Amino acid sequence: MRSLVRRLMLAVGLTAAVLTTFATSARAQASAPDRASTDEVRVRLIAASSRVSPGQTLLLALEQRIAPHWHTYWKNPGDSGQPTSIEWTLPAGATAGEILWPAPKRFDVGPITNYGYEDQALLLTEVHLPQDLTPGSMATVKADATWLVCREECIPQQATLTLALPVGAVAVASPEAAHLQAARAALPAKAPFPATARIDGQMLTVAWPVSGSSAVKQALFLPADWGRIQHAAKPELDRQGEDWRLRMPVGEQPAPAGRSLDGLLLVDGTAWQVSMPVSGVATVPALPARQADATAGAGASPSQTSTPGDAGADAARVDLWAAMGLALIGGLILNLMPCVFPVLAIKALGFLHGQPGEHRRQGLAYTAGVLVAFAALAAVLLGLRGAGGSVGWGFQFHSPLFVMLLAWLMFVLGLSLIGMLQIGAGFAGVGQGLASRSGLSGSFFTGVLATVVATPCTAPFMGAAMAYALAQPAPQLFAVFLSLGLGLALPYLALSWWPALQRRMPRPGAWMDVLKQGLAFPMFAAAIWLVWVLAQQAGPLGVLLALVGMALLAFAAWLRTVSRSATLRMRWTGGVAALASLGAAAALLPLLMGDEQALSSNAGAAEARVGASPAAVSEEPYSPERLAQLRAQGKPVFVNLTASWCITCLVNERVALSTGEVKSAFSTQGVTYMKGDWTRQDPRITALLKQHGRSGVPLYLFYPAGGGDGVQVLPQLLTPGIVTSVLRAGAS
Repeated sequence: MRSLVRRLMLAVGLTAAVLTTFATSARAQASAPDRASTDEVRVRLIAASSRVSPGQTLLLALEQRIAPHWHTYWKNPGDSGQPTSIEWTLPAGATAGEILWPAPKRFDVGPITNYGYEDQALLLTEVHLPQDLTPGSMATVKADATWLVCREECIPQQATLTLALPVGAVAVASPEAAHLQAARAALPAKAPFPATARIDGQMLTVAWPVSGSSAVKQALFLPADWGRIQHAAKPELDRQGEDWRLRMPVGEQPAPAGRSLDGLLLVDGTAWQVSMPVSGVATVPALPARQADATAGAGASPSQTSTPGDAGADAARVDLWAAMGLALIGGLILNLMPCVFPVLAIKALGFLHGQPGEHRRQGLAYTAGVLVAFAALAAVLLGLRGAGGSVGWGFQFHSPLFVMLLAWLMFVLGLSLIGMLQIGAGFAGVGQGLASRSGLSGSFFTGVLATVVATPCTAPFMGAAMAYALAQPAPQLFAVFLSLGLGLALPYLALSWWPALQRRMPRPGAWMDVLKQGLAFPMFAAAIWLVWVLAQQAGPLGVLLALVGMALLAFAAWLRTVSRSATLRMRWTGGVAALASLGAAAALLPLLMGDEQALSSNAGAAEARVGASPAAVSEEPYSPERLAQLRAQGKPVFVNLTASWCITCLVNERVALSTGEVKSAFSTQGVTYMKGDWTRQDPRITALLKQHGRSGVPLYLFYPAGGGDGVQVLPQLLTPGIVTSVLRAGAS
């Protein structure tokens, strides 16, 4: 259900409440198939041809006539807002290009800067018609348009517009053709002069030759992509030799060196398209918080403060060495997390046997496995970031398929520990089972496994390091991730190289088998928790598939065990049956991947039953519109950004946010409690995390009473005392 609501909200933009969304979108009433209107915007679908021909490139336009004092948004809306989008339904074989955006106007409201249109906007699109259109038939074009219109408040709106155009041997221009052609001619042209971009630390310099514009009074650069600059900052224009230079602070996502920085260069009111090669290296600045996906550009951008002990509250001030140090400490702490400690404990049993030289090699192999896994994770993050994805720590847990496979892995490891499934020779390390090998390969894959099961955990000191790393070029990102991996591997590596620590371990005995069997139950508990996460992502069907798969895996393990000591024929029969059971489990995977929409719908029905954790008080789901509304009313607000796969989040909710002391403080101080669930990567929550320099959950924010600019970032590990002291200090 939540996934369905997210799609509906994307279809109608941002809104103050779900009922408001439906009421507002319903106001876009169509007086004719090609036009619709609301109180704020009148829209019309226009074609440059009243009759089209086969193979023609048809010029269409979405015309927006905007009421006074209201505005819609450009493709990069700036500090807030949402660009207009159009989904086309075209004749078979026809294709539509991207929106041809006219030059926008800059809107400054306090510390917020937006780019968009007022009075009127004509958004052009070229549609390429197929050659097999039949003269005498009708070519029907449908546009599902969605836009956000703002003044002091923002209203998401939508309309479905249709044109039915006759097909003839020769196209005929429409009465609007000249108007559309003039609009196309007025689009920003490619700059007739070369322009370059250089980043030095926190400043971006755009330069172009004086010959391109001999006398410049005013210039402005509007990047095509969000995050390249600080939009509200006033650029500095000067002349150096034969070049004009425009300097401005970089944003949260500066363009990487070697790539192209695209956008519009406005020189004395004339807009030029530029695509500039980027040189230099950026450092992430201390940015004003971005009202991403929030209501109209009227709200103030909150300044961030942090409570003592919150190392990740202001990642912007972290440099590379500090980020690596924080990552190293965070990796060390990860060893104490319930998702990692059982793996480390089982592996450490191997030091009760063998020689010191072998122990050292095992430690190095384990460390290599951890570092390789972290390097692979960093490479995947780089790839997703390069493809335009919004990613953060634990991103793979947004995938129901990954969660189910990891639940199965934890279950199989538990079966092995209690002796139901024998993997490898002498189960000295859990990682041996991953490659069915013993020795160094087992240690290597134990390191890989430790990395995999560590990703749902967030340790103190990790927030700033991860936020810094994810905003940096590849070398810095790899350096931070490898530092985190080294911290995770250090305890086991130290144990393998320090015989004095090994001598403190108890002597071998029957207790080892008892401990190994006992450690199976944390594995089973992890599998149960992962199935619970899956319930919120994929609903009852996902849970059913996971449990059936576990039953098939257990059946395969049982067949393998009972047939091991039987006759040769029975061993073969048992092996084939076990393989068939494994194949049946594998056949479940496409069912989980095949119908994501149905699974998401099922998940919504199950969320109220399975997904809710004990609430601190009566909670509201996080939305940027509701937060802005509460801030405008001057009410104190506590925001909890969490995910069902985040163990740290769940612990904090139970030991702090769900206690009677905290509940009473929320009620007494009149604090509104908002909860944002990032389990399925809600893009609005991703935007809020980025706004506060974070790459993952948990994140706890407190907005004091009075509707001012301040927001207090709480530590990642909470106690009732921390929460109540913050509430009492800021709610009065």
